[in-house]
Amino acid sequence: MPDPLAIIVEDDPFQAEIFSQALQQARYQAIICADGGQGLEQIRAHKPWLVVLDLQLPGLNGEQILDAIRADEQLAQTQVIVATANPQMAATLYESSDLVLIKPISFSQLRQLAERLYPDSHA
Repeated sequence: MPDPLAIIVEDDPFQAEIFSQALQQARYQAIICADGGQGLEQIRAHKPWLVVLDLQLPGLNGEQILDAIRADEQLAQTQVIVATANPQMAATLYESSDLVLIKPISFSQLRQLAERLYPDSHA
């Protein structure tokens, strides 16, 4: 079976590339989206196993994307890691996301967490 898909929705290109490399080391295929609208479009089109979601994005913000994912039955199995530099905003999302990470996030931290969320059928 092919590696599971992860979509990274992050407007900082340096951070997005670190996330992408960490996920690829954890055996995911990775797609990077730099704004919220493009991110939600790609999530709906590809139905990824994992989404790494920044909250402060151009276009739709991360909270709007997270709400859309959780409201879509076709995305019910999608795992969401929220990545934010704002601890107060993060505190409101613990129930609707699978993991909340406070930036800065290290390469190894994201890789290890992504490995834990890796689908059992691919392990």
